[in-house]
Amino acid sequence: MENSKKILLVYYKLFKPGGVAKVLTNLANSLSEVGYTVEILLMMEEQEHFYPLNSDIKVHNIDTFSHWTWKICEFNVKHLRFIPKIRNINAYIYHIGVFLMLRNWMRKNHQNYDTIISAWYKLSSFLALNKKVNKKTVAWEHVTYETGGLLFKDTLRRYYKHLKGIVCINSPSIEHYKQYNKTYFIPNIIGEPFENQAEINFENKENLISFVGRLDREKNVIALLEIFKESKIPVDWKLQIIGDGNERKNLEQYIEKNQLQKRVIFYGTKTSEEILELLRKSKIFGFTSLKEALPTVLVEAMFCGNALISYDCNYGPSDIINEKNGFLIPINNKKILKENFEVLIKNKEILNDYMANAFIESQHWKKEKIVNKWTELLNH
Repeated sequence: MENSKKILLVYYKLFKPGGVAKVLTNLANSLSEVGYTVEILLMMEEQEHFYPLNSDIKVHNIDTFSHWTWKICEFNVKHLRFIPKIRNINAYIYHIGVFLMLRNWMRKNHQNYDTIISAWYKLSSFLALNKKVNKKTVAWEHVTYETGGLLFKDTLRRYYKHLKGIVCINSPSIEHYKQYNKTYFIPNIIGEPFENQAEINFENKENLISFVGRLDREKNVIALLEIFKESKIPVDWKLQIIGDGNERKNLEQYIEKNQLQKRVIFYGTKTSEEILELLRKSKIFGFTSLKEALPTVLVEAMFCGNALISYDCNYGPSDIINEKNGFLIPINNKKILKENFEVLIKNKEILNDYMANAFIESQHWKKEKIVNKWTELLNH
């Protein structure tokens, strides 16, 4: 398929595993495959990408850490750590440099692109202020609209009215952003290797509960460990945790303290192919996150035939989980979470139905349908 349109995606970095880095790479590859000329602009010096990027996609880099604003941040970290919220102050100072360098780059290069897709709200806000590019810029929102504080949430997001449009990945965001501009509901592309499975061999699955994601406080994996310990789950069931982060040490200490070493497995960071194989063995995907935008790991788990059980956090799980594929639990209600884990594990017939339905429903999240929505927007 030939397409003469040129697309630029804008984000910070692609060298580390992460939700936005992954879905941005998926979108860039997918648009390239259907004929668009795709380029990416990153706010860091050149580094190797964590997720495979098609060879015909050109990547540009702005070394925002070379700007004088970052030198101020380094000084503050070294000499002014005693100041309350110095990290928050540094974030604003650093983004002054990002704004200036992004503006200068766009001044020289914006004419090369038909559409600019910004993958983060701060960058979208800066581009919305830029009269040379705002009318051809799409804000691709990956975090809750409540994020951003006084400057970004309450002030700069109002300038989204100057953009070409706003792409949202969950239903509540659609309703919120309508006040600023035209909105589009386009879920994230899951893509390879997850959606390439013709079938799942449910007989080969093991008694495994899985979690995939960053190990930080927001993901709230400690709650999953507590439920696993407190529930009446047979000893032949295990919990596998895939991912890494600053909470890993605390989680490992909890496991040692409660003598769960033989039942909980930490795998650390894994490639998409490795995660696929681990989830194919799993029967249940447990998710106790406190805040999301659209947790694509739930969809990946469905492609692998996992029944889902998740807190109904803002936002995202409610767009994925229904009465056919799992349980949506009121946030922080450990009692109901515990009861539903036990229902799944003690009732083989119910668990099998949820696993089978999860795989069937995953087909609604296939790449082709999502790319078609992007194509309609880009060609409009």
